[in-house]
Amino acid sequence: MKETIGQMLLKAGLIDEEQLQKCVDYQRTNGGRIYGALVKLEYMAEEDLVEFLARQTRLPTVSLEELDVDQVVVKLIDSEKAQKFLAIPYQKINSTLHVAMADPTDLDAVRDIQFATGMSVEVSIAAESEIRKALDLFYDTGGEMQDVLDEFQDDDLQAIGDEMTDLDVSDMAKMAQDAPVIKLVNYIMMQAIQRRASDIHVEPYEKIFRVRLRVDGSLYELMQPPYRLRNAVVSRLKIMSRLDIAERRLPQDGRIKLKLPKGRDMDFRVSVLPTLFGEKVVMRLLDKSTLQLDMTKLGFEEKPLQHFKEAIHKPFGMVLVTGPTGSGKTTTLYSALSELNKSTENISTAEDPVEFNLMGINQVQMHEEIGLTFAASLRSFLRQDPDIIMVGEIRDYETAEIAVKAALTGHLVLSTLHTNDAPQTINRLLNMGVEPFLVASSVNLILAQRLARRLCPDCKKEVDPPAEALRDIGVKMEEIGTFPVYETKGCGNCSGTGFRGRVALYEVMPITDEIKELVLAGASAMEIKREAIRLGMLTLRMAGINKLKEGVTSIQEVARVTMAD
Repeated sequence: MKETIGQMLLKAGLIDEEQLQKCVDYQRTNGGRIYGALVKLEYMAEEDLVEFLARQTRLPTVSLEELDVDQVVVKLIDSEKAQKFLAIPYQKINSTLHVAMADPTDLDAVRDIQFATGMSVEVSIAAESEIRKALDLFYDTGGEMQDVLDEFQDDDLQAIGDEMTDLDVSDMAKMAQDAPVIKLVNYIMMQAIQRRASDIHVEPYEKIFRVRLRVDGSLYELMQPPYRLRNAVVSRLKIMSRLDIAERRLPQDGRIKLKLPKGRDMDFRVSVLPTLFGEKVVMRLLDKSTLQLDMTKLGFEEKPLQHFKEAIHKPFGMVLVTGPTGSGKTTTLYSALSELNKSTENISTAEDPVEFNLMGINQVQMHEEIGLTFAASLRSFLRQDPDIIMVGEIRDYETAEIAVKAALTGHLVLSTLHTNDAPQTINRLLNMGVEPFLVASSVNLILAQRLARRLCPDCKKEVDPPAEALRDIGVKMEEIGTFPVYETKGCGNCSGTGFRGRVALYEVMPITDEIKELVLAGASAMEIKREAIRLGMLTLRMAGINKLKEGVTSIQEVARVTMAD
């Protein structure tokens, strides 16, 4: 008869009979394994337990967090067996499978794995917590999520109703405050914070209700809660955002502020949109602690950064930042304002919405429904003795006209537009109705940007890509083979995606005398682009190739976020 872990610890004098009995009682009440109970009841530290088992069994220990685990090898054991035995296969050498287990004394588990895989099994010991993390990562067990969902009974929340009509507002408010609903919403928000998500999408469809997270610019499904909970979850979010839960026909915007450990705050900008099958909620996470205001760390090349700094330190003129939604324009503008923010300067911003509060800067939130627009704010700013003005976005001729006039009358104006690259921004202003001579004399610099995902430094692998793939994105023939190229792999630190964080790609175009002449002559965006490149401008694609050469991103990512020149 094999000796159990509890008996081994008792024999070694590391626990006593009373402690062992309490562990057994805990295990019967709460489930799990005896070694989990030992750690939970704080009779042993997890690392001490691993070391003890290694000494007793003379088996090696492994840290799954430090291993480069191959997902193909992991799937040699199915999810059910892996969870049942708390075992993760992490390496396959010929016909031998190396498996990390929390309980190396479970010989039945070893035999079962050998039979299921048809391989000989070499066991190593790993901490239970690391194995559970690996199970969640590789098998998508959703352990904690399932614990939350298990709290809902079949008849829960039926008062909310499955139809969109005849909903009782008092019932909605009551059910939104039920403990299981609160726990589910809190879980979603905490998962978003832990996974470094920028947005949460809560989406009802005809037959499913799903929650997705945007991490490093890409959407991933987090869960599909029971369909009947959709109205309760949305009502809970609306209550937290101080929105009208009875209003289900019109869009609403709100804000949630969470206090996190260590004095950290997290803001959620909430947008509710009525759709065909219910209200969709999108929450933008605004974490001031991660706001990068140091321009030298944003991803600028040395020369473009110098041009950008020169432009924002001029006493007047316009600096325009362009790119699609979610490309980091706000961060770049806040970085510029942070550098310019001195007690000798009066800085005012018109934003829709105000994403972060910056000390020493007068920030104004737009409210178009009451007439507080960008144009109205700009007019008011000019009566407030300003030095520097930031306009969240130039959307129409009226705003563009006032911004240009402000830039020509001794003010520095920072703003954004939605265009594909820097040269096209000039055409966009002209199409709005701004005269070419005003554009040429008011604009100091135009910056276009994109965000590319960074390769995870812990698992990226060097590859030898075909020369054609490099040529297709614009790498010169003579440069191919002169720098290492890395691709994604996936590990625990990046949740298996192969990417962790993002880096900005910049196209910086100073408005030089040569560019001004082209603008006045009515040149096309392509002609302006060719001249800017001749004068030394790095395009977005060139910036992406530079990040590829530095080993920061991948070929596919450069092709995804930038257009060929």
